[in-house]
Amino acid sequence: MLSTIYNAILYRPIFNVLVFLYNIVPGHDFGIAIILLTILILAVLYPLSYKLIKSRQALTVIQPKIKEIQNKYKNKEEQAREMMKAYKEHNINPVSGCLPLLIQLPILIALYRVLLNVLKPGSLSVLYPFIENPGTINSLFFGVLNLAKASPILAGLAGLSQFLYSKLMMKYSPPTPQPSQQKGAMDIQKMIGKQTTYIFPFMIVIFGLSVPAGLTLYWIAFSLLSMGRDYYLFKKLYGKNKKDS
Repeated sequence: MLSTIYNAILYRPIFNVLVFLYNIVPGHDFGIAIILLTILILAVLYPLSYKLIKSRQALTVIQPKIKEIQNKYKNKEEQAREMMKAYKEHNINPVSGCLPLLIQLPILIALYRVLLNVLKPGSLSVLYPFIENPGTINSLFFGVLNLAKASPILAGLAGLSQFLYSKLMMKYSPPTPQPSQQKGAMDIQKMIGKQTTYIFPFMIVIFGLSVPAGLTLYWIAFSLLSMGRDYYLFKKLYGKNKKDS
């Protein structure tokens, strides 16, 4: 049941959109089709990304208020209550940072399955009737790189792009304050931040060495385009917050 729903709302639509893009791209370049698919996915996720970054910028603005609450209220329950008031006043959701990952993960899993299956004989049987069947799909990117096989070069670039994206997010995203936050809690947050910045990109490289290069190309495009989008939004919202304050 769940598998049927998953295929209907994620796998099959992504599969069909990718083949449609492949059909209309000049030269039927599979890599360009993947990049265009990435742009479409980012466009769908844009409203959520905007709300997330707006929440993070608001969190930066109220840092003095949060520190004031931490100094004024030593009781954990009182701190938590006052912090929630401050969050509500500025329309901040403390757990909103998890939402993009939770949404991106099933999309990534579906895309992984699509890229594994789209080049197999008989896989095009899941095409919608209005999508032209290309017969076979050429997996070459610019006529050189085979996206059906793992690519160490793209795996390294995927790790690098993820590292740069993580550094950008760390720069503009303050740690979420916690009630009665002691040095140990701060150290844990810093450790998690370092793991996200340094260990996760390394894991991406290892993962990229064992999956089709089409998936690592998607990750590179997603990270770089997300960097551009988020940098623009950070600057736009930060400038607006400075004017309002």
